[in-house]
Amino acid sequence: MTTALETWEPVEPTLSVRQVLTLERVLAGEPEVVAGASQLDRTVRWVHVAEAADVGVMLSGGEMVLTTGVLLAGDEGAQAEYIQSLHRAEAAAVVLGLGRAFPAPPDVMRRAAERCGLPMVVLHRPFPFAELTEEVQSRLVRRKFAAVSLSEAVRTALTGLITAGAPLQRLLDEVAQHSGCPVVVTNLAHRVLATAGERPAVDDVLRDWERIARQAGGNEVDGWIRAELAGRGERWGRITLCGYRGDTATGRLLADRAAEALVLHRMLGGNSAHTWEEQSAQSLLTDLVSGVVPARQLLPRARAAGLPVNRRSFVPLVVRDGEPAQLDRVLRMLGLSGLVAELADGAVAVLLSLARDQDATALAAHFVARLRTESGSSKAVVAAADERTVWDDVPAGLREAQHVADAVADSSAVLDLPAVVRLKDVHLRGLIRLLRDDPHVQSFAERELDGLLCGAGEDLLAVLRTYLATGRNKSRTAQLHHVSRPALYRRLEAIQGRLGVDLDDFEQAASVHIALLAHDAQQG
Repeated sequence: MTTALETWEPVEPTLSVRQVLTLERVLAGEPEVVAGASQLDRTVRWVHVAEAADVGVMLSGGEMVLTTGVLLAGDEGAQAEYIQSLHRAEAAAVVLGLGRAFPAPPDVMRRAAERCGLPMVVLHRPFPFAELTEEVQSRLVRRKFAAVSLSEAVRTALTGLITAGAPLQRLLDEVAQHSGCPVVVTNLAHRVLATAGERPAVDDVLRDWERIARQAGGNEVDGWIRAELAGRGERWGRITLCGYRGDTATGRLLADRAAEALVLHRMLGGNSAHTWEEQSAQSLLTDLVSGVVPARQLLPRARAAGLPVNRRSFVPLVVRDGEPAQLDRVLRMLGLSGLVAELADGAVAVLLSLARDQDATALAAHFVARLRTESGSSKAVVAAADERTVWDDVPAGLREAQHVADAVADSSAVLDLPAVVRLKDVHLRGLIRLLRDDPHVQSFAERELDGLLCGAGEDLLAVLRTYLATGRNKSRTAQLHHVSRPALYRRLEAIQGRLGVDLDDFEQAASVHIALLAHDAQQG
């Protein structure tokens, strides 16, 4: 879908004194800067022709004043006061047309302008002031009209995206496309919640985000333009255009419209700043797990998201059937640094960042213990990978923890697993999970279990699963299925008859067990 922003032409920047002096009509008057040359980048808000000696009282700031000085000739006191009044009124510059009143630049006015830093320009050739005012005013009016049109175009485009149910990232992409610079959304602690823009440019901004953000403060310097995110009387974040190249007024307008849209998005979607933090963590951890983006390139994002990364150890955890908000609360209660996010398959990943002298094993166990207390379940199991001391190894660690979580997903009810499950605890089940998509393994499982994969065989398959998972413990199997020992014996006989195997034979039982693990892994 093409939006209004995608076809919008950039707004012409506000004119500065320097730019006015380069206009063709002005050059015809042979302008010469005789004072305040260091202030030529002042913004010209309007052009005013005035001969009155007390013109300063009629100004509101930012005007370029044009005069022939006819009422000032011969009165040096009036000349000095004229410059002082313009300075007090914060005029952008004064342009004096040389002629009958002043055939040469008046020394008193020049010295006064130099002292107060007011740009003073003289025109050496007769020049109709009407042409200059017409040229500058028309440019300024066009800019003001364009700014109003831009405001409506931005609001319309972003509101349209919101009502269409677009996610936060889509809105930010739209803003970044129009602003032509990185866009960053943070909470009040400068923690990055979302970004948009060209990836290399965003990474450059995030590389030292906290220092840059705090150093820039609230000043709109170097194109860093901010707008507060607030609703119902409470501030909860801000959006920043990082390095906007256009004029400040236009950038501020764009930032304000973007802020309005984000607040509306939050209110209509029932979102909160905390939800945006979850989305930020989810994006980062998903990219780490997938390996599509090299870990080194994700380091600035992790740092900007508030994860300590310097001289740290990282412990990847994965929890099945966990609630991100609950896990995040446990982290806060324990005073641990980490990111929490739900992955695509419904599992919740936790990436702990620990100081090098902290005991990763003990802290992981402590985390599970507190999680069990908070959830009210004594059966909560957390899959973990060994700690990583190098950031580049974190993706492999997350995938390992995810693999362990997959391996125990269907076995926690029948296997005696530790609270923190690692790769060494899943044994054969872990290997089969890794090989589950191999066609040879799939055909092996089909062949070995063919007699139980349809009809009433499903109930017998559940009994077989428990019997093999408990190490062929008949008493335990009967107890778990709430049947008598004789009834269990009859079911085991039916299973052996359908499969054509002797489950008392270790090799045949092992073969069936491997096939069942492969079947469960494929179904999962």
